[in-house]
Amino acid sequence: QVQLQESGPGLVKPSQTLSLTCTVSGGSITTSYYAWSWIRQPPGKGLEWMGVIAYDGSTYYSPSLKSRTSISRDTSKNQFSLQLSSVTPEDTAVYYCNAVHFHVSSWGQGTQVTVSS
Repeated sequence: QVQLQESGPGLVKPSQTLSLTCTVSGGSITTSYYAWSWIRQPPGKGLEWMGVIAYDGSTYYSPSLKSRTSISRDTSKNQFSLQLSSVTPEDTAVYYCNAVHFHVSSWGQGTQVTVSS
């Protein structure tokens, strides 16, 4: 089972771009049939799936966030990243990276991101 660790700034100003990286260990992000996702949980709310980058580099995004979201990867570092543009205080949340491989799901510990001036 892979291990995931999120990293990035904990505070972002409104209108700026939120950037987070997930470092993967214990397996390669190019291994067939892995799906690597970003998921967030705003305070007092449920989990929200944001988007995914598959093992072959293809990406899919939540329709509600598609215009502001970009997920990319660096295979040399075994990392995948999230960029969320034009953030507002409503983007304040705990952000998680997640891996799914067939029936097995692995999660990072999550990182708090606060959007505030």
